[in-house]
Amino acid sequence: MYLLVIFIAAIILMILAMSKWKIHPFIAIMLTSLFLGLLAGIPLVDYTDGNTKIPGLVTVIGQGFSSIFTSIGIVIILGALIGAILEETGSALKLADMIIRLVGKHRPVLAMELMGWVVSIPVFCDSGFVVLNPIRRALVQRTGASSVSMTVALAAGLFLSHVFIPPTPGPLACASTLGLADNLLMVMGFGIVCSIFPIITAYVFARHIGHKIQADDETELGKAKQTYEEIMAKYNKLPNGWLAIAPILIPILLMALSSIINAIGLKGQIIDFVCFLSTPMMALTVGVCLAVLVLFQCGKYKQLNTLTGETLKTVGPILFITAAGGVLGKVISSSDMTMIITTHADMLRGVGILFPFLLAALFKTSMGSSTVAIITTAGIISPMLPSLGLATPVQATLTCMAIGAGSMTVSHANDSYFWVVTNFGAMNTERGYHTHTLCTLIMGLSAIIEIFILSLIF
Repeated sequence: MYLLVIFIAAIILMILAMSKWKIHPFIAIMLTSLFLGLLAGIPLVDYTDGNTKIPGLVTVIGQGFSSIFTSIGIVIILGALIGAILEETGSALKLADMIIRLVGKHRPVLAMELMGWVVSIPVFCDSGFVVLNPIRRALVQRTGASSVSMTVALAAGLFLSHVFIPPTPGPLACASTLGLADNLLMVMGFGIVCSIFPIITAYVFARHIGHKIQADDETELGKAKQTYEEIMAKYNKLPNGWLAIAPILIPILLMALSSIINAIGLKGQIIDFVCFLSTPMMALTVGVCLAVLVLFQCGKYKQLNTLTGETLKTVGPILFITAAGGVLGKVISSSDMTMIITTHADMLRGVGILFPFLLAALFKTSMGSSTVAIITTAGIISPMLPSLGLATPVQATLTCMAIGAGSMTVSHANDSYFWVVTNFGAMNTERGYHTHTLCTLIMGLSAIIEIFILSLIF
């Protein structure tokens, strides 16, 4: 009971530190880990018990921190660099254009939602909204669709892949923390599948709410001078469609090829080389090389150094927060909390897949950042997977999806994405709550319903 009280107190303090006292997540998580380690029975220094070496608290913290960089650090950087290059070259707009042509101009709300869902796989949802907002405005002008419907649909599509599908840093870090670094293809596949229910519910809600609420720019858009074609023309020469999608598609195909080879059991030097290229790090390295080709095609190759520098600045905080989450998970697994978890395994199994969802939703609602909510929850849940009855790779993947669903629930005033959506969507705070916030609640609930159904099957 003492350890349980300490654990709950540590989590509450961490939430207060980040949400109320505005302490940086890295510092808050590291201090929480230290506080928990000191009070949870971890020895202060290394010692030997017979032939077994027991690590002290400093060693445990170092192991938890370094393990994240070893397993996923480079992968996060490579994935973010692909997204930055696709954004800079107009490839994100090219992908959007392909979606519009595929879905059709007569279904603009659906086209906008799917556009956001595809673009946000490599690009952060905040950046994706800024990049695609001119397309949204032009399509509202061209089709006469509701500005609010288009805003909500775009925000929903971007948010979904942001929390579900690697190589976006949040789900990528979550997969690594839960031991799925070598199963990223499965995480991507389930991320796509688990998007189905929330895509449908968000589309229905976006269509509905557009008839109830108007944005401030509804009348201005009718007078807009910039057309859809003019927006595309600003980039002079958009990349070829296949080249624009190659940095995303080829790494996925490479990782799929590795799974097929392992299933068939092929051997040989050529097969070994293919398997080498199919590891997540090398597959994304191939993706970066293809993205650089896009830079050359667009005549922007001189910006590679600048883009790399900006990417490292953006990814740095995420890497360190992820590493801090790894420290928290290591401290929990090294303490006597594991004994408590094992003792109450039956109760935890009764909660099952809902527990990581509720914990992530608590962090998201209180702290605002979906990425921090994902990373923090994954660090806490990782040692509990066997006790929750979620130890197999498929079950761990569904846990990753449940954490992602929780990290959507809900986006409100303490979330930077909320302000991006409301400001660019020309809505005040009250309308933002009635549209974007309510939509994220609906998406989170519909997502966990689908995930729960899948957990019964798998």
